[in-house]
This record gives sequence, C-alpha cells and structure tokens, in this order.
Amino acid sequence: MNIRYVASSKLPTPFGVFTMHGFEETATGKEHVALTMGDIGNGEPVLARAHSECLTGDALYSMRCDCGYQLEAALQAVSAAGRGVILYLRQEGRGIGLLNKIRAYNLQDQGADTVEANEQLGFGADMRDYSMCQPMLSHLQIDAIRLMTNNPRKVKALSSAGVDVVERVALEVGRNPHNDAYLATKASKLGHMLSHQDDEPEG
Repeated sequence: MNIRYVASSKLPTPFGVFTMHGFEETATGKEHVALTMGDIGNGEPVLARAHSECLTGDALYSMRCDCGYQLEAALQAVSAAGRGVILYLRQEGRGIGLLNKIRAYNLQDQGADTVEANEQLGFGADMRDYSMCQPMLSHLQIDAIRLMTNNPRKVKALSSAGVDVVERVALEVGRNPHNDAYLATKASKLGHMLSHQDDEPEG
C-alpha cells in the first residue's frame, strides 16, 4: 500500500505530550495517524498498539465494546514506558464503517452476537486491513514492535504485512456488564486471548 506522510505536530494529552504524525493512503485518500513518544528510532523494539477507529468507544464513551478502554490504557502504557507508538487506523467497525456498525448494533440489540450481526449484513467477521502499518512504522524508523493486543489474528496480520512483531503484550481492560457477551464472542469466535474466559486464558 502506498502511504504518503503529510505532517507532524505536538499533541498534549492527559497522559503526556505525544507527537502526532499524519499519513494518507494515496489510492483512497483515507487518513491515519501515529502517536509517538520518546526515542523510537534507536533500533530497540517499540511498545506499540495498532488501534482501529471506534467513534462510539473512543469518543462517545460506549460501554458496548472495550475499544475506548484499550486506547486509554495503551496511551497510559506508552507514557509510563516513556517510549512507544500508537497507530490510529481509520477503519471503523472492524472495517465496515460507522453506519453499518450502527446497523450491526441494531441486530445485536435483537439478539445477534457481534460476528452474526456482521455476517447478516453481508460482511466478514473482521474486514480490517493492516497493510498501511509497515510503511507508517518504516517512516518512523521503527524496525520491531511489542504489540499491545489480545488478538492473535492481529499479530498474524501485521506480521504478514511485513511488521516485525517480537512480542504480544496483553491489554485486558474495560470489562463490564454491557460488553461481557461481546468479549465472550471475541474469545470464542475470533480467538482473542482473554484470561476471563474458561476455555482460553482481545482492539
């Protein structure tokens, strides 16, 4: 995938001051950002999160998922480490878009789980693409990452896209009565590694 670097700026947050780097997919115009802190280009593996946009969880405080909780925990973890990167990828609703995500939520309100709802709308369970990550990391001179995720498929997808993932770092936060079934489905149908599940010790 061809990615064009656009610009960088400081981004002060409650967790510390990050540098925000803007990127654009040349074929689609889709915009992505990377938030970095500390010396990320020294060759040592970098603590990282590849976070797909979730307007409801990240900005509207939704408790239906764990996305907002994970984003905040990842920002805190990078700040605590003093060094890291968060790739914020514009692929809402596991890649189906915001309005289709609302349609999927409506089906979930009627009893479907998160995978069934996507499939009833004619989509795959997870439509996300991580091919933009390697060129973004390459621009930032990051050679290897320690990926904060509960999703083994994301590790595999990033590795297949050319990213050197040297470690998976668990990121289990935000479980509540509104997302308990959602997290159970992520574990049972999508293979997320969640210690709260009986059969398997999530993004």
